[in-house]
Amino acid sequence: MEITAPESWLVAFKQHCKHHPYLIIALLASVILITLLILHSIHLGEQAYLKYALLGGTAGFLATAAGTLPALFIKEIPRKLSDAMLGFAAGMMLAASAFSLLLPGIEAAIDFTGSSFLGSMVVLFGMVIGVALMMGLDEFVPHEHMDSGPCGAGHEACSRAWLFVFAIALHNFPEGMAIGVGYAQGDLSVGVPLTTAIALQDIPEGLAVALTLRATGFSTVFSVLIAAATGVLEPLGSILGVSLAGGFMIAYPIGLGLAGAAMLFVVSNEVIPETHSNGNKTVATIGLMIGFALMMLLDTTLG
Repeated sequence: MEITAPESWLVAFKQHCKHHPYLIIALLASVILITLLILHSIHLGEQAYLKYALLGGTAGFLATAAGTLPALFIKEIPRKLSDAMLGFAAGMMLAASAFSLLLPGIEAAIDFTGSSFLGSMVVLFGMVIGVALMMGLDEFVPHEHMDSGPCGAGHEACSRAWLFVFAIALHNFPEGMAIGVGYAQGDLSVGVPLTTAIALQDIPEGLAVALTLRATGFSTVFSVLIAAATGVLEPLGSILGVSLAGGFMIAYPIGLGLAGAAMLFVVSNEVIPETHSNGNKTVATIGLMIGFALMMLLDTTLG
């Protein structure tokens, strides 16, 4: 499995920076802001809920790994079923973004600022950071979209296996970050429904990824192991999420807005286009609506 040499990737990265100056500025600004929030949280020693975030992220990892297991015995499933499953995952992610991230973020921000307008603007600021981060990573990290092919700086020198690994990492990391942010203030009414939703949608998602890798020509064991291993990004992301939102009180709604926007970006930029690229838009939309409704019920019941 060949991967881009550091020097060749740097050349490609510099070329990308020249062609996309605003995106690299946005990416750097978002990374700097996130780093400052994390450093402040560490300085305050606000890691009381780290164990909850790790447990939530680990649940996402285990669900992803469990979802890959059927790929040991089956090589493919009907494309219509695959699109319906991914649509279901997209629906849960959309509802989780709204009900478990953005709305609680707005409520927390309003409590902090005492103003509906200012509270909404705080969450909107977090969303801008999240979108800038994901747009920058999508542009500069070499990876492959299942519907539109390889992209990102230096993707020409990467093997297809690595491109898939990076793509799945870009998908799973925001989910882990969302789980961590959900537990940053110890509010289980936010963290538990969010963890449940992400873990449930990780099961069909893990299977779809493993089967896609098999269909691309990779061995059965390799496909399952790689698809399962990408779930490790969720507990890692949860550590980042709980850290960036655990410092300033205002960092909590900012973090919720950031995580919500990152998940919305993944759904709109990757999952929905993929499910609509095979002529199964109606089936995928029905799956999305079912996933959305289930997450709404989970949030109401567990929240």
